[in-house]
Amino acid sequence: MSEPALAPRNALVGVVIVWAVALVAAVVIGIAVPEEWRMHWLLIGFGGAVLLSFALQLWYGQTKGFIFRVAASTIGAMLLLGLVSAGFGLAALIPA
Repeated sequence: MSEPALAPRNALVGVVIVWAVALVAAVVIGIAVPEEWRMHWLLIGFGGAVLLSFALQLWYGQTKGFIFRVAASTIGAMLLLGLVSAGFGLAALIPA
């Protein structure tokens, strides 16, 4: 007898988790880091999002669609970090 296949985990959960972590990291970096170091820390945050993306998708354990899920996670994180950094950049132009 063969065992019944378990229901697979939802693959999009890992993508959304990476996006959420990137958004939180961008906001925390934008608030806590001085302006001259902000871009360096955003790059470090993006590197962390890429590593988290690989870790979550490897944990998912499905080979089908792996590249697509990692690419969606990474591109989404890059866009979120870019939008938040653009917002902080525009806010820096406003005189206090």
